[in-house]
Amino acid sequence: MAGLQELRFPEEKPLLRGQDAAELENSDTFLLAVDTDWKEHDIETPYGLLHVVIRGSPKGNRPAIVTYHDVGLNHKLCFNTFFNFEDMQEITKHFVVCHVDAPGQQVGASQFPQGYQFPSMEQLAAMLPSVVQHFGFKYVIGIGVGAGAYVLAKFALIFPDLVEGLVLINIDPNGKGWIDWAATKLSSLTSTLPDTVLSHLFRQEELVSNTELVQSYRQQIGNVVNQANLQLFWNMYNSRRDLDINRPGTVPNAKTLRCPVMLVVGDNAPAEEGVVECNSKLDPTTTTFLKMADSGGLPQVTQPGKLTEAFKYFLQGMGYMPSASMTRLARSRTSSLTSASSVDGSRPQACTHSESSEGLGQVNHTMEVSC
Repeated sequence: MAGLQELRFPEEKPLLRGQDAAELENSDTFLLAVDTDWKEHDIETPYGLLHVVIRGSPKGNRPAIVTYHDVGLNHKLCFNTFFNFEDMQEITKHFVVCHVDAPGQQVGASQFPQGYQFPSMEQLAAMLPSVVQHFGFKYVIGIGVGAGAYVLAKFALIFPDLVEGLVLINIDPNGKGWIDWAATKLSSLTSTLPDTVLSHLFRQEELVSNTELVQSYRQQIGNVVNQANLQLFWNMYNSRRDLDINRPGTVPNAKTLRCPVMLVVGDNAPAEEGVVECNSKLDPTTTTFLKMADSGGLPQVTQPGKLTEAFKYFLQGMGYMPSASMTRLARSRTSSLTSASSVDGSRPQACTHSESSEGLGQVNHTMEVSC
């Protein structure tokens, strides 16, 4: 095992500051984007229509970037801040980008008829090959948050040949136990649906301290997403089963994600425990774990710059964008790392990256990034 190599990063404050509160009260902050190049599609799948938006066209053998949002959100509320971030444009110009909305969660969605059976989490994953086939993607790199991360992980387990890499933010690989189910049921009786969802997105400390961000999401969840449809998605997510994954070598015939994975969680996120457990169940030679300081429950919203840099390194570790600029990282690096043998995360202050000489030079990507 090679020695640890340390990287230091200049401090970067969260994107959402007090002076932006007025903007956050306006839904345009989340919903308006540079949408002129995006095209909407409703795609037939074995379990109903799936709304997606896409920009670009397949580029040779390059995978498409496919996103899946968390429960309570849609692709705009979940990913607009991240994909509109200036440095992210250097990535997206090289890939076709496809945002998937869970059934009935997109802006302006009609309410499902009474008696509609919302797809299970496994069925949501089984809808995605129809998207891949519709656009002619050879394979994808998935970026999922919360419930969307679970769906993409399930998709990769069922259809491993279609997935080249995954960025899983706030993933919880565990199903709800009886105590968790009872607590969720009680919360639904005493709180509004938006407030119940907010407790899934943010830990109590952030609900109290980051009032501008929380109030903005409370407003958007209540006004933008159809509440009856959201309730169906929320109920199905809380009925999910454990992801059937185990670290190779820990149990006979262990199943795990075969592709490179970057796990991401904020240091003050409700999902922190779940992400740590997911990390313990994945192959350490193909897994990167980023614990991001000062990012809370939605790191793609509060720290898009740092997440973008980490994503660039993740892509470089897979052999893409070898000449992509790493301005902030390049200035702050204290060790020389080559893109062919490293996948680095990024956060202010310091992180460590460990390399393994075992198995034909395979790299141990598992690491923790924190202040």
